[in-house]
Amino acid sequence: MASQQQLNAIKGAKVLMVGAGGIGCELLKTLALSGFQDIHIIDMDTIEVSNLNRQFLFRQSHVGQSKAKVARDAVLKFRPHISITAHHANIKSSEFNVDFFKQFDVILNGLDNLDARRHVNRIRLAAGVPLVESGTTGFLGQVAVHVKDRTECYECYPKPAPKSYPVCTITNTPSKFVHCIVWAKDLLFAKLFGDKNQDNDLNVRSSDGASSSEHTDDIFERRNDEDTDCYGRRIYDHVFGYNIELALSNDETWKNRTRPKPIYSRDVLSDNQQNGNLDQSCSSGDLASVSAMATLGLKNPQDVWNLAENSNVFLEALKLFFSKREKEIGSLAFDKDDQLAVEFVTAAANIRATSFGIPMHSLFEAKGIAGNIVHAVATTNAVVAGLIVIEAIKLLNKDLENVRMTFCNEHPKRKMLLMPVEPFEPNKSCFVCSTTPLTLEVNASRTKFRDFIEKIVRAKLGMNLPIVMQGTSLLYEIGDDLDEDEIRNYEANLEKVLSKLPSPVIGGTLVTVEDFHQQLSCEINIKQREDFDEEKEPDGMVLIGWLQVPTDTENKTSAQNGESTSGTGTDQAVPLEIAEIGETEVNAVSKKRNFSELSNSSVSHPSCGNDTKCKNKDVILEDDGDDLIILDHLNSEMAKKKRLV
Repeated sequence: MASQQQLNAIKGAKVLMVGAGGIGCELLKTLALSGFQDIHIIDMDTIEVSNLNRQFLFRQSHVGQSKAKVARDAVLKFRPHISITAHHANIKSSEFNVDFFKQFDVILNGLDNLDARRHVNRIRLAAGVPLVESGTTGFLGQVAVHVKDRTECYECYPKPAPKSYPVCTITNTPSKFVHCIVWAKDLLFAKLFGDKNQDNDLNVRSSDGASSSEHTDDIFERRNDEDTDCYGRRIYDHVFGYNIELALSNDETWKNRTRPKPIYSRDVLSDNQQNGNLDQSCSSGDLASVSAMATLGLKNPQDVWNLAENSNVFLEALKLFFSKREKEIGSLAFDKDDQLAVEFVTAAANIRATSFGIPMHSLFEAKGIAGNIVHAVATTNAVVAGLIVIEAIKLLNKDLENVRMTFCNEHPKRKMLLMPVEPFEPNKSCFVCSTTPLTLEVNASRTKFRDFIEKIVRAKLGMNLPIVMQGTSLLYEIGDDLDEDEIRNYEANLEKVLSKLPSPVIGGTLVTVEDFHQQLSCEINIKQREDFDEEKEPDGMVLIGWLQVPTDTENKTSAQNGESTSGTGTDQAVPLEIAEIGETEVNAVSKKRNFSELSNSSVSHPSCGNDTKCKNKDVILEDDGDDLIILDHLNSEMAKKKRLV
């Protein structure tokens, strides 16, 4: 039972909740039932149908409404005497500045993206307010406490970049179903229904007269007099037949690989085979209800279709796009909530998988892969929300000795489903919560200032409104209060190489980068370097200090997980917002952290090198909203990292 001191701390606390989704709904309910009287919620999202199975404060009638406002109204029905303030807004908005954060006693995150998490971390550091972070994916979860100068901040250790695959792997040598999904979603769907001006490796013209491709500059362009059935079969034969034959013509590629099998529509479907009844598929006029599955009588999304069924779905979906949604063609982007798009991508991926001897998947599975979905478990969200409140109460009572990072496991570890561990100390090399300068290796005579801004300042340092200075010279800034001459000067600087800037950025100089909104500043030592490995260092710049250089083991691991280690390094990579469920080894270099309830074990973190105090368990966690990256299978050897999305 809570003491009177704890009850007083709870009742007198002002709490900021960021995110009102899967974790957020559970968290708001738990806060209200625990006695908290003053709660603010910030969430920019509206309610979707797919939220209803786990975000229990929402109902069908709420679809399209603000998550924050509906969640507030729902909780006030059973706790009418407390104060809940809902903000339907972006947490990165300028109104939520440091002064706004200072009014709160604790910040509780239930966010779904890395960028927003980093932003909250920086603002709350400047405001001096403690943060409780959280994340879940399926049965796995975590809660972490971040206190300025006492524990690591959210950014003390860099997060792995989203998985990406070289185009050569996607277009020529897929070996996993996820490769087929990327091909169908980011290449084929985009080419057929997206920007018509884009070009990609699918646009190879056949010299075979039967393909009719010589009649058009673009094989994917539908001719004015061309029937949609004929067009669909022509596309089918090109991407699943001719393109595969073209790939087979390079014998060197297939010396150590299983050769794929070209698939043509005539081999799968009879000439007089008809697709379903178009009139039945969209009788209501609601474009969202257009479905190739419905037209063809395929009812169960968890069934794995055979090759003929996938071929019919592919052709029917393409026909429906042109007959029912023609006005959208040319501007469409894949959306996991677009039923017809999911059907098309599933069918295309399965046909390609068949060609390359890869097992086919159901629409349910394919949608999860294509849409970055890990099907949420509401009970995990509830457990994590409870843990967040427990840690928040400790913080409000200044009980910093007993705060914990807690991991939720799918299977018991040492007979424990919840594993609490002591927080890490701050990383002295973290550019966010310390003042240690970074080092940037760069060829200053070849690298443009624009690349420095986009690839380092924005992408790696995560600054939204950066100001860049060399000494007392202002090289770049962004903001609404700039006059036209200033804007022109800064734009001109972006096109110059670093060494030709008004105040040259060369080896030995020190660059200061600031973001006034985040109240963050860091210094970067410039180190001249002439050459870079185009494959391993494609940006032509290497940031040293906070970011750790991958080890040989990690590089080999990446290759084993589908990334190409051959070639010139000039292949464009197709980013994949999802990550495969797989295990990769992680180097054991870290600082000791003890399990609070285990006597002879420790958990380590990537910072302690050969510290003799480091023992045999490694934990590296990355969370992504209701999704999470977690090191699972802790054992006496090397920890295994399982990334789940």
